[in-house]
Amino acid sequence: MGRAALLGLILAITACSSSKPTVVVGSKNFTEQVILGEIIAAQIERRLHIDVDRKLNLGGTLLAHEALKSGAIDVYPEYTGTALTEILRLPIEKDPKQVLDKVRHGYGASNVQWLAPFGFNDTFAMVMLTKTAQENHVRTLSDAANHPWRLGVGYEFTHRPDGLTGLVQLYGLKIEGDPVVMDLGLLYAALKTDRVDLAAANATDGMLGHPEFIVLEDDRHYFPPYECAIAVRDETLKRIPNLQAALAELSGRIDDAAMRRMNEAVDVDHRAPADVAREFLETWK
Repeated sequence: MGRAALLGLILAITACSSSKPTVVVGSKNFTEQVILGEIIAAQIERRLHIDVDRKLNLGGTLLAHEALKSGAIDVYPEYTGTALTEILRLPIEKDPKQVLDKVRHGYGASNVQWLAPFGFNDTFAMVMLTKTAQENHVRTLSDAANHPWRLGVGYEFTHRPDGLTGLVQLYGLKIEGDPVVMDLGLLYAALKTDRVDLAAANATDGMLGHPEFIVLEDDRHYFPPYECAIAVRDETLKRIPNLQAALAELSGRIDDAAMRRMNEAVDVDHRAPADVAREFLETWK
């Protein structure tokens, strides 16, 4: 997306609110992000009893980040590995604490704070059908290097510094033709319909609770940590008393299994993200 088009989208986001609400919560455009956006919004509403405007499903990483910087949104959930490599353009780092420290320092220049992570690590997961793995005797990504695969990926994976190029180089993976690029939510259907053999998915995807899919072990530890946390504007924290305390209550509350269950409730059971978010918050009143 060109810079002019990106700025136009951000202006459109801002223009949608003729009377600016107290807090604007954003998210990127996939299930997990929308659920987390709903959790953040509902948490603010129930703890502070103020109006919240939801600007969910904004788009990819760059759009969400620029919306936060510009003030079009006040807060959204982001991943440490994504922030490190995609936004700050820093080298890949494998230690979770060091990644978070570098992200907090880098975002400080944009007057954005990172709160303590939710508690789950949504790193990349290379997924295939269990029957495909069994037929080809594949358990790890090193095993996968012994066969050619038709690969399905999301839009960002092909150009990320921690994405396709480095993965192929490290493991010597053989990819048949060009990767099939699609929305993340379509990857599992592509595997089930034999459109692709291998997919670059996410570790907390709801479909991974189903035995028909298997995650190949990243036995050479290629993927960095992707702890998810709330990124919020300094100006908003100063403007809204007790906002930081309300948001901090979410830190450490969501582990991998809990996030996977919530994603499954939306993607598989077709429940509304707002309902899933509300039920999650009700479990720890």
